[in-house]
Amino acid sequence: MKRILTGMTNTMNAVKPPRITALRDLHNAETGPFSILIGTILSARTKDETTTKAVKALFLKYKNPEDLANAKIKDVEKIIRSIGFFHVKSKRIVEVAKIIHQKYKDKVPEDLDTLVQLPGVGRKTANCVLVYAFEKPAIPVDIHVHRISNRLGLVDTKNPEDTEQELMKKIDKKYWIDINDTFVMYGQNICKPISPMCDVCKITKSCKYYKTKNVS
Repeated sequence: MKRILTGMTNTMNAVKPPRITALRDLHNAETGPFSILIGTILSARTKDETTTKAVKALFLKYKNPEDLANAKIKDVEKIIRSIGFFHVKSKRIVEVAKIIHQKYKDKVPEDLDTLVQLPGVGRKTANCVLVYAFEKPAIPVDIHVHRISNRLGLVDTKNPEDTEQELMKKIDKKYWIDINDTFVMYGQNICKPISPMCDVCKITKSCKYYKTKNVS
């Protein structure tokens, strides 16, 4: 796995150094884990640039869970209206903020089982919080991680949930924390859903997709 992660990084740097992922960009000392939690909820079906801009605007007005918990839904909607499904997400993040404020005294839980009990928080979101907010080993599987893992032949799975379970079995835990960040950037910049840039990729020797594509 180290060779794959290094190869991905070297490829991206050789082509064009990628932007940092949205969640990495959102982490800061003031809002901490709460901004990662809210940012991940808002990021679903939304471009990174749009997510980052909306979340930063949101936290300029609402500094902490208590502020957001007491916010009016219509005011939140105005700030995040560029986000996909902003009506639903506005209600959801206010609801989550209330739980974090009232039940957990403004501290975001640091374990998967507790996180997935929050409204709208599935395994991917919870794992993102563990990785990006607390730097705890986990494997958040989004469309990029799922696609690239199958293309490489690391897994042979039909959905992200199965991909996560297979990767956890096969990959040393010390690499978990780097997988999402690297795979997402690689999926956005090199190993795209359509017309992946195989000609510049430095890990084609480890890629099942590339070998299958080039069978004469």
